[in-house]
This record gives sequence, C-alpha cells and structure tokens, in this order.
Amino acid sequence: MPLEVQVLDAALALQAHGEREFHGYQLASAIRERAESRSLTAHGTLYKALDRMRIAGLLTSRWEDPEIAAAAQRPLRRLYSVTPAGDAALAHARALAAASVAAVRSRVQPA
Repeated sequence: MPLEVQVLDAALALQAHGEREFHGYQLASAIRERAESRSLTAHGTLYKALDRMRIAGLLTSRWEDPEIAAAAQRPLRRLYSVTPAGDAALAHARALAAASVAAVRSRVQPA
C-alpha cells in the first residue's frame, strides 16, 4: 500500500478515536500498528510524504502552542489533520483497490 494511502488510513482511524489532529510520531505509531509487517519506512520519508500531502491539499498543518510543548518539556510538534480532499482521495484509493481485487478474483475463479 503506498505510504500516502497508509497515512490517510491511519489518520482517519486516529480521528475516529477522537484525535482531531495528529503529529508525525503518533501517526508513525498508528501506521506501524495497522501494518501487517509491523514495519514503517524511515521517519524522514514519512515527514516528506506529510509535506507533499499538505502541499497537495490532502492535509492541513499547524504548529502546536509553544506553551504546551514547554509545559511538557519537549520540542514543538507539527499537528496535521485530514482535509475533505484527503477524505476523497482515500475513498478513491479504496475504490480502486476493491475494483482491482474484484477483477483479479473474477479472472481466477473457475467458471
């Protein structure tokens, strides 16, 4: 599954569990939990994908409040959320995958 589809899928799963926004490490953990292989591409690759998706309008991002990071004694986090275009892109990817599976099944099942 392409990384961008994994990102959207995991992000929407986080949102379904009440997370309106998510940060990169949180997303990486969600992808790892959802992946069959339990592996994930390097975090640098993930952050490049997040930036591409933001530029494409599939995600929005903002920096968290500096006071929150300071109170937690950690660096600022960039927070992301899925846009309606991101929702539509994931729905389209899922429809294409389902159509591909159906096409393969129809070719391999005996008549």
